[in-house]
Amino acid sequence: MLIPMRVRFPPSPTGALHIGNARTALYNWLLARGQGGALVLRVEDTDRERSTPENVQMIFDALEWLGIDWDEGPTYQTANAERHAEVVQRLVDGGHAYRSTAGPDEVKAYKEEHGNRGFRGEDEGTGATRLRVPDEGVTVVQDVIRGETEFENALLDDLVIARADGTLVYHLAVVVDDADAGITHVVRGADHYSNTPKQILIQKAIGAPTPIYAHLPLLHGPDGKKLSKRHGAASVQDLRDAGYLPEAVLNYLALLGWGYDETTEFHSIEELQQRFSLERVSKSPAVFDENKLRYMNGRYLRGLDVDDLTRRLEALTGRSGLRGAVEISQDKISTLTEFWPLTHFLFDGPADDPAAREKVIEAPGGREALASARAALAEVPEPWTEERVQAALDGVAERLGVKRKQVFQPLRVALTGTTVSPGIFETVALLGRDETLARVDHALNGRKGT
Repeated sequence: MLIPMRVRFPPSPTGALHIGNARTALYNWLLARGQGGALVLRVEDTDRERSTPENVQMIFDALEWLGIDWDEGPTYQTANAERHAEVVQRLVDGGHAYRSTAGPDEVKAYKEEHGNRGFRGEDEGTGATRLRVPDEGVTVVQDVIRGETEFENALLDDLVIARADGTLVYHLAVVVDDADAGITHVVRGADHYSNTPKQILIQKAIGAPTPIYAHLPLLHGPDGKKLSKRHGAASVQDLRDAGYLPEAVLNYLALLGWGYDETTEFHSIEELQQRFSLERVSKSPAVFDENKLRYMNGRYLRGLDVDDLTRRLEALTGRSGLRGAVEISQDKISTLTEFWPLTHFLFDGPADDPAAREKVIEAPGGREALASARAALAEVPEPWTEERVQAALDGVAERLGVKRKQVFQPLRVALTGTTVSPGIFETVALLGRDETLARVDHALNGRKGT
């Protein structure tokens, strides 16, 4: 009988959700959704100082923003402490584990004496609990991504599975929790690969099945070093606050180590769920390049329905009545946070940028071009439309015998206070006749250097 796939995402709530961990959550979620399986959310909260309610909530918020849901949980690892202790005692009673006071110095001395072989201790009845590791043979790790690796048991230390005070150790806890939850596939970062033979030994000792393993390539920055804050955004919260769309982030994260084919970059959520497979995940480190994400986000953003984008921007800015500004700026922005700096002049008046005025309006011919534009716009008949505004301004450039930019830039600075804005025709049309002429008059009545 085919056992349904069961995967898990077990974050440690030590702060914002790192991009690499978000990709791990995403891959597990895609597997579960694409193969009719279940995703279990388990909070590994053994670091009591950092596992605060606020940090736990940051994990939930990040997953919910991305649209990654779960079928079971959240469960909390600390809630299983009695179960972990029960398993440890059973291993001791069965002769699979023993208690030893040996510390790092004793382990080092043993290795030096025995030619760097794995530490083997004696049962002292007290101290930390260690799992007995066989002296012979190998522990084989079968990994969907990395293939098969053999680890010589003789080189592995008897593994600490509980501290002297009885508190749980990661390896024992994760094996027990996975077994109790019926996890069939463990999909996690490659930094956990060296833990796998240890966990397989525990599985054998407690009679638990070994899940299918897949260790994902680590994320690097463009400089080839491990991804961190120095590369820009390092967490899901960073990306959200920078104005990225969750659907663009999901699409980009999916491509960090996985590819459907050489030509397909953009996938809907449904397509990702249908297409994703572990067999197409690379073992090489993947490069997180925020410039590539920004490009992808811009494509997604420009493809949004105007009303949808307006709702998102109104929620972000706390402003209402933004639809017109959204319409004229949608093709100019690549992130949500770029919207307000580009369009705030429509609502708050021109920016105060003396340098822009000096460079453009006070430049030779600037005032003449602005005055001519003002006269032409004053003659535009009703209705005041983008097409009629364009015809009038194009006519000014032709009459003055100058390039269009020499007319448009003084007008842009008069209306916005800066040299960057949405399209000048769309801007003038949206501002309306009265506001446009009033702003131009104000600019013309100003004096050089004021």
